[in-house]
Amino acid sequence: MIALRNDCLLFQLTNGESVPCSSAMITVEIVGGADSQLEPEMLRHAAASVFHYFKVELERESVTVGEFSLALEKVLHHLGYTIHTGEPNSEVHDTDLARLIHETGEGLELFFFPRLRDELRVQLRQSPRIVRFRGLRGCVKQIAGARRWSQRCEQLQDQIVEFLRQCMNQETEKIGCALVVE
Repeated sequence: MIALRNDCLLFQLTNGESVPCSSAMITVEIVGGADSQLEPEMLRHAAASVFHYFKVELERESVTVGEFSLALEKVLHHLGYTIHTGEPNSEVHDTDLARLIHETGEGLELFFFPRLRDELRVQLRQSPRIVRFRGLRGCVKQIAGARRWSQRCEQLQDQIVEFLRQCMNQETEKIGCALVVE
C-alpha cells in the first residue's frame, strides 16, 4: 500500500472509490459551483478548517464526501451563509402531517410546532417550487383530542397555518417557493 501524504485525506466516493485530496484541491471544486455571495477566500478558509478538523483533531485518514460537505455546510451556516446542498429546482415536496403527529408522540402540541419547523427547513433544503403539508384537518383533531370539529379546532388550524407562514417568511428571504397547507 502506498503511504498517504501528510496533507491529504482519502475521500470516499459514492461508487466505493477513494480519492486522495488536499485542502486546496477540495476548495477548487467547491469554488467552481459556489454561490456568488460566497467569497472564494472565505470558502478556502472554511474548507481548510473542516479539513483540519477531520485530519488533525479526529485523526482520520478518510472521510466520505457527504460527511465533509455536511461539516462544511455547518461551518458556513455559523458564519452566516446559507448553502443548499439538496436537489435544485424540484417541483413539489409533500409532508404528511399525520406522520409528524405520529413522530411527535405524547405532549403533542408542545413538541409538534418545533417538529413542524424542522420539517419545513428539511423540505426547503431541497429547493422546491412548492412545499405542501397534507392532512391538516386530521392533524388538528388529533392534537385537540376532538372527535368532531369545534371552535378549538378552528383556532388550532389557524394557529398552525399562521405558524407555517411565519416560518416560511423567516426561512425563504430570496427563494421563490410557495406554501400549500391542505
